[in-house]
Amino acid sequence: MSNPSNLKYTASHEWVKTEDDGTVSIGITQHAQALLGDMVFVEAPAAGRHLNAKEECAVVESVKAAADVYAPVSGTVTEINGDLDSSPENINTDPYGAWIFKMKPDNTTDVDALLEATAYQAVIDSEAH
Repeated sequence: MSNPSNLKYTASHEWVKTEDDGTVSIGITQHAQALLGDMVFVEAPAAGRHLNAKEECAVVESVKAAADVYAPVSGTVTEINGDLDSSPENINTDPYGAWIFKMKPDNTTDVDALLEATAYQAVIDSEAH
């Protein structure tokens, strides 16, 4: 699966989608979920919590391992995806549709500074060597 060009990415394998209301949705990439395998649990940050960029804020657990999810930018959590409580496997079937949480960035230009799809692919390629 290619990395959608309408999203931004982090080197720690989160994707970021800017929503029409100025919030951003955050999830883990196809690459990350493929490495982790079948998801069994997702722990999202609490709504209202302020996060700093690169702060550990969520955990995804698979049959293989648990992995931290990091805040891509600084901001306040506005919503969590409650569907993942009962269906964490949605991340496996639709990694770019199954967002984990949404946040209101402190500074929208921080989102612009994240990786484009081609730069993120270069990160993945460099890890393979």
